[in-house]
Amino acid sequence: MHRFAGSLEIVQGSMPSRRLARQFPVIAGLHKAGDGALVGLLMAVTLMSALTFHYQQRWTNAFTKLETTRTLSHRLMDSTAVLERHLLDHAQVPNLMVPTKVADLVYLDRPKVIPEPKKLSLMGWFFNHSISHGY
Repeated sequence: MHRFAGSLEIVQGSMPSRRLARQFPVIAGLHKAGDGALVGLLMAVTLMSALTFHYQQRWTNAFTKLETTRTLSHRLMDSTAVLERHLLDHAQVPNLMVPTKVADLVYLDRPKVIPEPKKLSLMGWFFNHSISHGY
């Protein structure tokens, strides 16, 4: 019990008392400002840590979903390729189709393409338009 009481005296002795605060107000003010700064710093570190963990968890979930989407997309492409290969291997030309001859071909002229007006870039617009002076 005596040891415990001695340690409390040391802790209490290290804290500035009211008498010391009245005697040295500048040092007491600096001590309070330092305490406030340390508490504020501790709160800021705690907040930043919590935000970091939160956004790291969100990023991990989003990346996991992205990987799942990539895997499923790859599987879908593989399945589609297998189905296409199967259909091409088992497809038969129907007997009702007529073989094509050169005399049966019909040639069409290429339609004339009307050129669209050229769209100007932002810089081209500035160079081609005059700037009105005044209001």
